[in-house]
Amino acid sequence: MRSVTKFLGLAAVLALPTASAAAPSEGGIGDLLVAPTRVVLDGRKAAEIVLSNIGSEPATYRISVEFRRMTADGGLEDVTEPDARQKLAESMIVYAPRRVTLAPHEPQTIRIAARPGPSIADGEYRVHMLFRAIPPATLVSEKKDEQQKGLSFALIPVYGVTIPVIVRLGNLQVKAAIDDVRLENREGKRAVGLEISRNGDRSTYGEVRVLKAGVKDPIAVQRGVAVYTELDKRHVSVPVSEAFAGDPRGPVTVQYVETFDDGTHTVAEQQAVLR
Repeated sequence: MRSVTKFLGLAAVLALPTASAAAPSEGGIGDLLVAPTRVVLDGRKAAEIVLSNIGSEPATYRISVEFRRMTADGGLEDVTEPDARQKLAESMIVYAPRRVTLAPHEPQTIRIAARPGPSIADGEYRVHMLFRAIPPATLVSEKKDEQQKGLSFALIPVYGVTIPVIVRLGNLQVKAAIDDVRLENREGKRAVGLEISRNGDRSTYGEVRVLKAGVKDPIAVQRGVAVYTELDKRHVSVPVSEAFAGDPRGPVTVQYVETFDDGTHTVAEQQAVLR
């Protein structure tokens, strides 16, 4: 199905390189938009992911599943040997198509669902879905000299996007807490560092806000903050807003807020003094 207008207003992410490489040149593999950037399934309803080629040339993308583990600083590292829970997650996920070719500015819907068997225990299961551009084999002429003859293939960087796909079975609960709030330096700029701890049978995902009395807007905001089930605690560094010209030191309120269908819920809040 290619009628996907209702999804184009959703959050999207530009394609990031899966390996160290320069950005693709015009006429290469193009750029990829994916929306939404996170999928949560309950084993009953299917979901849709929209891919859009924003490049100037046709591009082909392969869709597959991979495994990643969150580190204590919030990064994601590849898992070469998935554990039993990750293998169960992979076995539950069904999706189609698995390969698409898109004209410039053309969208494509990927249908995805979870099909858990009756013996799978309640809990949260997660894989990461990879959308990888397949570069064309570019045939180039080799230098015409006495030492080289024939043809060779040029190497083109491969780019892709990954998003988490989470399956939640049963009535899962979670609690979170904030501690060790402090000022820190983040790439030469002011930031508020903190630790988020998690306790329960599901992950958390939301927005960290730093509020200061007398200031209308948060002085620091970090969106898309997750604490996955393999972690009990992770570090978060929230950059101070460039729009805030004051001194961040002093009393602040730090909130960790999740968004649900029925609105936003504050899952953790902490008073602190920045020094």
